[in-house]
Amino acid sequence: MSSALLLSIILGYFALLLGIAFYTSRHSNNESFFIGNRNSKWWVVAFGMIGTSLSGMTFISVPGTVGKVGFDYFQVVLGYWLGYFAVAFVLLPIYYKMQLTSIYTYLEKRLGVTSYKTGALFFIISRTLGATLRLYLVIKVLEKFVLEDMGISFEVTAIVILALILLYTYRGGVKTIVWTDTLQTTFMILALLVCVVYIMNSLHLDFGATWHALSEKGFTKMVGTDVMAPNFFLKQVLGGAFITIAMTGLDQEMMQKNISVSNLKDSQKNMITFCFTLLVANFIFLLLGGLLYLYADANSITAVGDDIFPTIAVKSGLPFFITVCFMIGLVSALFPSADGALTALTSSFCIDILGIKRRADLSEQQQSKIRLMVHNAFAVVFLACVFFFREVDNGSLIQILLVVAGYTYGPLLALFSFGILTKRGVHSASVPLICIIAPVLCYMLKQHDKEWLGGYAIGTELLIINAALTFSLLFLFSNKNGNNVLKEA
Repeated sequence: MSSALLLSIILGYFALLLGIAFYTSRHSNNESFFIGNRNSKWWVVAFGMIGTSLSGMTFISVPGTVGKVGFDYFQVVLGYWLGYFAVAFVLLPIYYKMQLTSIYTYLEKRLGVTSYKTGALFFIISRTLGATLRLYLVIKVLEKFVLEDMGISFEVTAIVILALILLYTYRGGVKTIVWTDTLQTTFMILALLVCVVYIMNSLHLDFGATWHALSEKGFTKMVGTDVMAPNFFLKQVLGGAFITIAMTGLDQEMMQKNISVSNLKDSQKNMITFCFTLLVANFIFLLLGGLLYLYADANSITAVGDDIFPTIAVKSGLPFFITVCFMIGLVSALFPSADGALTALTSSFCIDILGIKRRADLSEQQQSKIRLMVHNAFAVVFLACVFFFREVDNGSLIQILLVVAGYTYGPLLALFSFGILTKRGVHSASVPLICIIAPVLCYMLKQHDKEWLGGYAIGTELLIINAALTFSLLFLFSNKNGNNVLKEA
């Protein structure tokens, strides 16, 4: 295998992305960057969102978990599926009725400016950590399995990749990302299917025989029955549902693409189509994970966890075509999560924190200048976070991602829930403090859960506990003078 040839193919893929970005960003303005001028096609958004949701984390880490916990992760995926219906039929109608550019504007109209700024800041923290964690994983794989042989360091790889992301997002924003995500999702799904079919054929298995072989190894077990364990079925499903509501429905990156569709009905079609497709895609990733472990056993390969897929695809002597498919799939999984996050964070910071859309003294050109400065600043923050995650990597990053989401999205979920489910107002000065105290208390509880809770281990329901605690504290410091935004909008 030639690392130089692989690198040239990857660079060619980047060139294709830049070409699409150049074409789609013609005549772009700030509205194109923030919400795609509200004329995105629902089916294009639905397909492209698959790549954003799956990401390099799913591509690498989900197959790697099968060797340790079987199809356990599919319980969380079932929860995701349920959560998307709540997003489609509860949150999207609110966003469209209010004609929002930033979804956190809802918090301002319902709970006041302090809640609005707090919610936006928690999104910025959450998405920055989540996106850079995914970005780190892909950069690590590229460096370890391709670029290391050429003497190209992790640091150089990270800087170049972020520079390339900047190049094709700085003008078009959402208008460009809707189409580049579609291309990248296509390559990622094709790579997944090619790898599954090839490994099944190399092991002389059809689907029935594959399932039987996986069952014998215990890989197909997906229902946790121990109430005290983190992988108990009900915990996983409920945790997954609320993770989706928070990480999709309350996430500017994901909703920015949805509200770029021209009307609510099409946006809901996009969400429902997307959730069914995602269910199937995640199952195939788990099937691939099982196949990888079967292949490793048959060929005396010792890699496990996040390393098993890249080791087999790049280092085990598979045909070069499969290696190319893996690399293109991996890079395709990287960019929908990184480029969308960079654009959404820029949008949220400019609109929610700096308030550039409200300032009549700023011309379109001045707004664009501020947006570009913020865009570049977030790229630097991404780089710093990638270097940080390199220091704390424990070999299975999907679990770190879910834990991070539990701490950072809990206050955001609570703020929106409080606004939608009650008619009360909040004591503005207490909101930031409450949103900090609740995650800290949840961290302490998580560290001592088995000791304090009689052997009970907290899993994905950490997000629910965090949100419930934040909600309770908000209610304690609330009053009856709130505004009902649903009636006022």
